[in-house]
Amino acid sequence: MCFCFQGQCQDCKVGGPNLWACLENGCSYVGCGESHADHSTVHSQETRHNLTVNLTTLRVWCYACTKEVFLERKLGPHAHLPSAAMPISPDPKAPGSPTSLRVPPAGTCDDLDMETEEEDELRTRGLTGLKNIGNTCYMNAALQALSNCPPLTQFFLDCGGLVKTDKKPALCKSYQKLITDLWHKNRNSYVVPTNLFQGIKAVNPMFRGYSQQDSQEFLRCLMDQLHEELKEPIPDPEDPNQAVAMDDGPDEDNHSQSDDFQSCESCGSSDRVDSEGPRVPEDINEAEMLISEQNQNNRDWQKEKNLINNLYRAGSHGDLDKDSTNSEYGSPYITSRYSYQTCSKRQRKYRSIISEVFDGTIVSSVQCLTCDRVSVTLENFQDISLPIPGKEDLAKLHSSSHQTALVKAGSCGEAYAPQGWIAFVMEYIKRCYADISFIWFWGPVVTLQDCLAAFFARDELKGDNMYSCEKCKKLQNVIFCFVEILSPQQILCIHLKRFRHELMFSTKISTHVSFPLEGLEMQPFLAKDCSAQTTTYDLLSVICHHGTASSGHYIAYCRNELNQLWYEFDDQSVTEVPESCVQNAEAYVLFYKKSNDETQKERRKVTSLLNMMEPSLLQFYISRQWLNKFKTFAEPGPISNHDFLCPHGGIPPNKASFVDDLVMMLPQNVWDHLYSRYGGGPAVNHLYVCHTCQNEIEKLEKRRKNELDMFVRLNKAFQEEESPVVIYCITMQWFREWEAFVKGKDIDPPGPIDNSKIAVNKNGHITLKPGADSGQISEETWNFLHSIHGGGPMVTVRPSVSHQEAETSQAEEKIEVETRSV
Repeated sequence: MCFCFQGQCQDCKVGGPNLWACLENGCSYVGCGESHADHSTVHSQETRHNLTVNLTTLRVWCYACTKEVFLERKLGPHAHLPSAAMPISPDPKAPGSPTSLRVPPAGTCDDLDMETEEEDELRTRGLTGLKNIGNTCYMNAALQALSNCPPLTQFFLDCGGLVKTDKKPALCKSYQKLITDLWHKNRNSYVVPTNLFQGIKAVNPMFRGYSQQDSQEFLRCLMDQLHEELKEPIPDPEDPNQAVAMDDGPDEDNHSQSDDFQSCESCGSSDRVDSEGPRVPEDINEAEMLISEQNQNNRDWQKEKNLINNLYRAGSHGDLDKDSTNSEYGSPYITSRYSYQTCSKRQRKYRSIISEVFDGTIVSSVQCLTCDRVSVTLENFQDISLPIPGKEDLAKLHSSSHQTALVKAGSCGEAYAPQGWIAFVMEYIKRCYADISFIWFWGPVVTLQDCLAAFFARDELKGDNMYSCEKCKKLQNVIFCFVEILSPQQILCIHLKRFRHELMFSTKISTHVSFPLEGLEMQPFLAKDCSAQTTTYDLLSVICHHGTASSGHYIAYCRNELNQLWYEFDDQSVTEVPESCVQNAEAYVLFYKKSNDETQKERRKVTSLLNMMEPSLLQFYISRQWLNKFKTFAEPGPISNHDFLCPHGGIPPNKASFVDDLVMMLPQNVWDHLYSRYGGGPAVNHLYVCHTCQNEIEKLEKRRKNELDMFVRLNKAFQEEESPVVIYCITMQWFREWEAFVKGKDIDPPGPIDNSKIAVNKNGHITLKPGADSGQISEETWNFLHSIHGGGPMVTVRPSVSHQEAETSQAEEKIEVETRSV
């Protein structure tokens, strides 16, 4: 089939390369790829033919699972499963739960080695260029630099099942496909990054059009979006048994658990029943109740609204817990379904592969020299923007009297930045006629250590930068500021501040900064409390800019992880270069990776244990994410299986369908070695779907539906009311959070209503702030929402003409008419 086509797409007649042939039995369709009209994908969607092969690279793609199919992959033998490790079939009646858990594959040596020697000799992967699609060299250089960061790249290659998101534009999926294309063993000479470019333009309008952009800004925008799409909440270390269930009794101290991991989702309610009417069954269909009540007259609905208001005005949430019903009409007015614990919205912490690889922590200490008070601030960072010191700053940095009292980066970098056209001419002469004889004129060589020393040195805050001391309660003139790294990241991203943008012009600092290819020592810049064992870094890649501030070209130099050789990535062109070429480059952004020889020994040890094929009675499940850390991190940290386990020790129902993408099975001897070396856990021999989580999900869905249904009913009645006596206002910021919760877009409830931003106090009366972002609801709707979530303050707006004023006006007109008739 691959040889009978005419070398063009059957729909648009475009020629190759990048043509895809359908592998469905009896189908001979050939269509273009995503670089053109992507008719191959259209064909798959219309015919449900899921397998297709690239006629140039012979790569096979499955549309059903959106993954690449490796036909030549050697799968290791699956170890025999003991009875305790057999797949579990949860209750098929549970909504959304899978029928069974697929058994994850057993771990092999291929899962711990990036490449075998045989494949190294055939063809080194990762040497694919990127086509320039309209002044996009800044993007291509950044993508190649990121692609040669093993911790990130191996995650997208080995943990592809974890790349799931419902956020637009799904940039993580585009990046995953790009990485797969760049590192495929049957690689093309270049790839066209159209999908990723369209996605980044949809998120950041600054990248639209065809103008040159900053490569470092592109990196920040890309990594921020990848983090947003891939982030997961970090579970609390607290005991999950302390979580409060929705149907707990009223005597439980629910408020004491407001900070627990599950307290906002599993809040307390009462099961008491009012003695005046029968109890409504909990499994009653809410839709049937709404349909039956639509036929009731306005009097019935008014009674219901009055009951809500009366119960609310009683001021006791215990009264709201009662299932109050009307004996005459038999319709429920307010039941325990609407009673939940009032708790503030959790400030969740999130993690992603981006934060685990690139995030570090900086501690800033500011000391007042008058009262000696020290203020400490912790801040996360993904990259460090370093200034390039000038001659005077270098003299201070290198002088013995300034080794402990250095000028900080902000001042020295800004002082050196060129000013005006004279500096531009001098920079031009320097670039064109730089010679060894000019070294005495231009000053000593600037090193990367000089830039780091300037950034982390002490800073004197005075003049316009005076610091307000909280203890002295006034501005102080002389303050010392210390900056240290408390938690260094796995990959250190360093940005050299070469560009300065003024109001009328922009300039570039072209000073050469020498940097080490290996052994960048960060120990002098770490805090005393830093627990990191590895402090040296090796260079992975460097982004360079050639040209001026107004125009230029970006390229990247990257070290291939497989053969340890350096290559120049210039859009579509990939060329091997010597180390001297890299060291002489005009670096703009550098990527350094932690270096640790002990971790390499541990990987070889685990590989030898896997090759022993020692029979074991137990098999252990381990997180694929942690295995990726073990393969690529210098310090993988303790084993963490919590990314596929719920707080109760089972598989969360929403992860059961792809659990084989989350875990891998290891023999007992390998697990024992890893556990004794790194600790952590927990140990898992048996996978099962957690029914406790399933019940909580069902209760949460029921709560969402009940709140949404009641709001729709109350709001509909409010819209039909012609002249309301009073209108209640609610902040739209809280309402949007509540709407996201009831529609299932947010896990946590919105917390108490916060109307402080839309309220203003005038002469002791709270009124609506002019121009505030607020919405209007009825009294019954406010009482209903406030009884569940609490908060305040209550903000009301009364129409210009109230009912009482209207009746008085009508009475006066009637008297006037009668008087005239007399």
